[in-house]
Amino acid sequence: MFSKAKSFFAEVMVELQKASWPWDPKEKGMKKYRELVDSTLIVVIAMLLMSGYVALWDLVMVNIVGALTK
Repeated sequence: MFSKAKSFFAEVMVELQKASWPWDPKEKGMKKYRELVDSTLIVVIAMLLMSGYVALWDLVMVNIVGALTK
């Protein structure tokens, strides 16, 4: 049982070393997370735009259905 767990964690470590992390480990402070912060900001802006688009179409559809059912 322990050999399977040890093998699993060894494989996990190998795969994590292959991963591309969104920051440069040599940087210090907030500069280290600049790409991460920028990517998060882009995602938040995209979510706000998409939710506005969906809310607008919801309002339009509610008014159309309301006008048709009166």
